[in-house]
Amino acid sequence: MKNIIDLYKKYPPSKPCSCDICKTYCQRPGWWIVEEAEKAIEAGYANRMMLEISPEKDFSVLSPAFRGNEGSFALQLFSKNWCTFFKNDLCELFDTGYQPLECRYCHHERKGMGNKCHLDIEDAWKTKRGQDLVKKWGDLTGFWTKQGQVYQNWSK
Repeated sequence: MKNIIDLYKKYPPSKPCSCDICKTYCQRPGWWIVEEAEKAIEAGYANRMMLEISPEKDFSVLSPAFRGNEGSFALQLFSKNWCTFFKNDLCELFDTGYQPLECRYCHHERKGMGNKCHLDIEDAWKTKRGQDLVKKWGDLTGFWTKQGQVYQNWSK
């Protein structure tokens, strides 16, 4: 598992940019690292998150939701709506301390580097701490009840 400090050093923030390439990164919400998602929940953003489940169903991630998909499973149907925090061609979370690491890092000058960042963040979610936060989020928002489900611990 990557240390939070190591991830911040490896993936420093990019320069602010609102070019067409950088704005398209906001179509698909970037991922927080676990600690960032935890802070975002504490700041009151839990209801603007969605739950993403890996294709193998062995872990899940909390991410900013697609607009209209807040508080639910990530559904492809809503992917055309962009990130819930993307307003007037800008990120509402920019410079608040709650913008996901993946969003802060991705930039048109870093072509091809986003996948490395994404995979390292994925590793952080494949932990007991990451999956416990998913459970906490589901309890806090009533997600599990709304889905008529009991939480499954997908982490191994």
